[in-house]
Amino acid sequence: MKYLSILLLLLLPFKLFAAESQTNVSGSNTSIEGGYTGGATTYESGSSSNTTSTTNSTSNVRSAPPTASAPSYNSMTQDVCSTGASLGVQTFGFGITGGKHFIDKNCERLKLSRILNDFGMRVAAVAILCQDERVFEAMIQAGTVCPIDGKIGDEAMKLWSKYDHERPDYKLYIKRIKDREKADKKAQREMTKELNKLDKELLDTKTIHTAK
Repeated sequence: MKYLSILLLLLLPFKLFAAESQTNVSGSNTSIEGGYTGGATTYESGSSSNTTSTTNSTSNVRSAPPTASAPSYNSMTQDVCSTGASLGVQTFGFGITGGKHFIDKNCERLKLSRILNDFGMRVAAVAILCQDERVFEAMIQAGTVCPIDGKIGDEAMKLWSKYDHERPDYKLYIKRIKDREKADKKAQREMTKELNKLDKELLDTKTIHTAK
């Protein structure tokens, strides 16, 4: 009996050690105690577990189109009567640019007139300036008619009157003539009206004297 008790005491640590096991998976230690039986988890009747996850992502990125740059137009030298103009238009998917030089006729006229005057050709310098309708009108108003066909003064005035369609200010000249004709007709009507009024007054006066 004494030996049996000693044997039971010796076997008891082995039994406790056998009831505990340890597994090592992927570097983690899991301690399982007792009589664990692995298997699928079973839910009780009438219970359920549903998990739904939906993720939608929409991205619409628009970038500005390249800018259409208008070309640069500059005069080659300072003594050129030209100016540059350019334009550029840009939309999504399409762009257009362009440019052009424009000649300043008035600038050219002034430069040519100055050069001719420097050469002592004053009549020719005045003739070039007279190509501008404003200068031509100013010369007419001042009584110094612009030269034509080598004629100046009264002789030039006769030629301008004969060939008035060659005047630089022809359109303005015709318009002025029509306006003056309208003004003359209006003045004539008013004068006729006044004369008729005076004639009536004289007639009335004569009638009164005759009655007396």
